[in-house]
Amino acid sequence: MEISLSKAGLTEASIIHEMQIKAFMPLLNKYKDYETSPANQTVEQIADRINQSFTDYYLIKEANIPVGAIRIVTKDNNIYRVSPVFILPGYQGRGIAQKVFSIIEDQYSDAQIWELATILEEQRNCYLYEKLGYRQTGDAKQINDKMTIVFYEKRMI
Repeated sequence: MEISLSKAGLTEASIIHEMQIKAFMPLLNKYKDYETSPANQTVEQIADRINQSFTDYYLIKEANIPVGAIRIVTKDNNIYRVSPVFILPGYQGRGIAQKVFSIIEDQYSDAQIWELATILEEQRNCYLYEKLGYRQTGDAKQINDKMTIVFYEKRMI
């Protein structure tokens, strides 16, 4: 499995948008989180994020084919946040996300803390992040009666 990250610019905003809808639409349909779901973001919102000086967006590629994306947000004091990360449904469950996290941890070697959030009810996601060394912070946000967002961090120090 040949996994790589390719820095995304404005020309990739529509590709990210299309993949993001495919990846998050099943969750939007399941949880009805119309305010927070990445499936509801516009291509303009993604372009705005790509333009942020504190954001790095990458296409996730398998054998040079885009299969997902990851956004890294630089915070203060060597803290980085992953928001969002996704793999297209047809490529999930193949270890791609684990490889991507390994790549970004190598690439951002100055990181002291990594942060991310996920849906508590999506146990496969929680399991993956915990397997990668992330721990729940204890913070949670109830989105609706079906869905709670939980926050994770991984300390590198």
